[in-house]
Amino acid sequence: MIIAVDAMGGDFAPAEIVKGAAAGSKQHDVDVILVGDENAVRRHLPGEFASSSRLTVRHASEVITMDDHVDAVRTKRDASVVVAASLVKNGEADAMVSVGNTAAAMAVATLRLGRIKGIDRPAIATVWPGKNGPTIMLDAGAVADCSVENLKQFAVMGSVYAEKVFGIPNPRVALLSIGEEKSKGNEVVRATYEELAASSLNFIGNVEGRHLLTNEADVIVADGFAGNVSLKVAEGLIEHVSGIIKDDLRSHPLAWIPIIMLSSMLKRMHRKLDYAEYGGAPLLGLDGVCIIGHGRSNAHAVASAVRAAKDAVKGNVVSTIRDSLTDAMHSASAIM
Repeated sequence: MIIAVDAMGGDFAPAEIVKGAAAGSKQHDVDVILVGDENAVRRHLPGEFASSSRLTVRHASEVITMDDHVDAVRTKRDASVVVAASLVKNGEADAMVSVGNTAAAMAVATLRLGRIKGIDRPAIATVWPGKNGPTIMLDAGAVADCSVENLKQFAVMGSVYAEKVFGIPNPRVALLSIGEEKSKGNEVVRATYEELAASSLNFIGNVEGRHLLTNEADVIVADGFAGNVSLKVAEGLIEHVSGIIKDDLRSHPLAWIPIIMLSSMLKRMHRKLDYAEYGGAPLLGLDGVCIIGHGRSNAHAVASAVRAAKDAVKGNVVSTIRDSLTDAMHSASAIM
């Protein structure tokens, strides 16, 4: 299996990307193509991979930065993320990973890989670590302004993904809103509520932001603006609470005692909540595997993203969603 990694995307590129891709290749037994400025990439290659056939470099002369407009995917045709997508399109790689400009990665993946028939816009599906299992939220930032039709398709895709990939039978689908009552939310949310309620999906109504980690639903549907804000607030809150705990423990004269006693628990909590453990989120709705990672991804997060890409390919996520979506859209014709 071959994973194409955009080596120039992200806040810590190319050093952390190269290091993480190398670790991911070794840990998860996959071949990796690092796409980017060859000289810059090779400067950061671990010695053991300098002549390894498992990790190769594909030169790309341009970079799409976090500040570039999405139109850069058309003008910078030799950008690392564009070349990575082309490798998947041409069959030279089985999946791509990018932790750079999300809008650019989404645009180029959509242009190069195309969408699954019946899907108007792809969605980023993030996994929230709930108390009793995962909750899948989509969209987490791909489509800021959604139509009712977009949200309905997200609901179908999320339900299919939860059932076929995570093994959740008859997934509970909910809408993210400002209140649980059907009358709450903006015009689009209220209209979507009515149509999902009339569908064959296991729609349970609205949920609020406080339900994102409580397993109130298996799939939570939101537009990319609300979904991304929710995700970033959760990340910031987790970091803030973790910092408070550490500061309070260190401020005590005998801090080393509770730290030793709680260290294993704190490590487990960190692993469960740290985005670096999940690595990235699939861009569902595309006719190919594209994993989108956090712009602040370190080497560990990149290695996890490589694992996520491998799991998506090995699990036949695209074909499973494509086949299941056809059946789901037929049975949910009332909402499509």
